[in-house]
Amino acid sequence: MSSESIQHHPGDDLLLALAAGQLPTAPALVLTAHVEGCAQCQEQLRVLEAAGGALLQELAPATLREDALARTLAAIDTPRPAPAAVPVRGLPPLPAGAHWPGALAGCQITRWRWMAPGMRYARVRVPRDPSANVVLLRIAAGMYLAQHTHSDREFTQVLHGSFHDGRAQFGPGDFDAADTQVHHQPVVQAGSECICLASIEGRLEFDGWFARRLGALVGM
Repeated sequence: MSSESIQHHPGDDLLLALAAGQLPTAPALVLTAHVEGCAQCQEQLRVLEAAGGALLQELAPATLREDALARTLAAIDTPRPAPAAVPVRGLPPLPAGAHWPGALAGCQITRWRWMAPGMRYARVRVPRDPSANVVLLRIAAGMYLAQHTHSDREFTQVLHGSFHDGRAQFGPGDFDAADTQVHHQPVVQAGSECICLASIEGRLEFDGWFARRLGALVGM
């Protein structure tokens, strides 16, 4: 995947929220997975971080506690073990040209589980936030998710293959943000299965009864 081939990017509002540490864990993980493979968003994130630093310098000084310096020095002098980097384990190799995002390092990922014919999913568990709802979806060419909208936000990063949801086609490296205003049906395009990393806030609201029951069973 070439960074130049990426067609769909997060908006500046999302990148700014990421730079400011204001995104919940699950959306931040998916957004970070996009940024690490996208030169355009890396540069935009650097600009936003620099702008944020300049704004901080213009703020009026705040009054600190009398022991603030002593507490800071004590914290610096206290040795802390470096966090151990836990590699991603248990995932099968991806097709040629694709790779698992570095943002998944340290996460625990379940085996691929059957969801429907031609569809599998794996749950991503983020140790620092057990409530984060992050999934990997692996869907065969020609298959599709049932029509749905969203009770909140859903962020999707395409790792391999492509899908078209009636709005646009999303290929390797592309990022999609959907919310309550989006009603769509992602269809995997011919030629390859599609593998996506997704964060789901709230639930997907499927049109059909069976799809709703299935979505509830897999946490979607």
